[in-house]
Amino acid sequence: MISHPEKVLFPADGITKRELAEYYEMVAPVMLPHCLGRPVTMERFHRGIGEKGFFQKNVVKGFPTWLERVEVPKKDGVVHHPVLRDVQGLLWLANQNCITAHVWTSRAPDVHLPDICIIDLDPGDENIERLRAAAMLVRAVLAEHGLTSWVKTSGSKGFHIAVPLDHTASYGTVARFAHRFGAAMVGRDPDSLTQEFYKADRGGRILVDTGRNEYSATFAAAYTVRARSGAPVSAPCSWGELEAGTVAPTSFTMRNMAARLDAVGDLWRDLLECRQTLKDSRIA
Repeated sequence: MISHPEKVLFPADGITKRELAEYYEMVAPVMLPHCLGRPVTMERFHRGIGEKGFFQKNVVKGFPTWLERVEVPKKDGVVHHPVLRDVQGLLWLANQNCITAHVWTSRAPDVHLPDICIIDLDPGDENIERLRAAAMLVRAVLAEHGLTSWVKTSGSKGFHIAVPLDHTASYGTVARFAHRFGAAMVGRDPDSLTQEFYKADRGGRILVDTGRNEYSATFAAAYTVRARSGAPVSAPCSWGELEAGTVAPTSFTMRNMAARLDAVGDLWRDLLECRQTLKDSRIA
């Protein structure tokens, strides 16, 4: 049961809490396989995206008995993250006014062993052609190291490139690989790419953000909605679409995803079957 289904979460678009819940119910068959077991951080908007939202990691009270949680250590204690297993869990998130589900790169119970590496391209300007070229370069350099990658829109400004792993490397190993890979990318195209975190230091260049691979860091889940006007979705796309210039970071939305899935299905389905090791993919 969704409480206050008439609540408007996206004022400019008239999208209600009911519509958000219906979206997550519709997309559950393709979204859940990518999220199963991953600790979730909820990005919640009690009054809609017109007002400031907040992030919630710890769920310690007011949750249903059936909701799975995973206890993970942090510096000064533990955090009890919700974990998705079924459509009921997705609907519970929607009922908490959680627009975006941010997930770990590992899955319970082995939360210390990531099964995916994420390279997040965050542009400093509106130059979409340069952004697409950067994503294609990431793919090419990963391939040079024997790694196959998949891509999705961020639903915000950039693209996320995903490298599935064989679940044997620690967070430290994956993070070191990702950071070295980011440095190698900047070395390939220093005029367009940077690892400078602060926007003031980027000079309009694209941030190669590899911080998504640190312990407890998160990324926007595949098929999750982003809290932006138009209700864009962080959705898988193909490398062919990216190269042809037919997709942009906000191309897919809550209201066009049903047609998108009818047309192409889950473009990340093969990612789920791919197991890759980093031991032969060291970045100098």
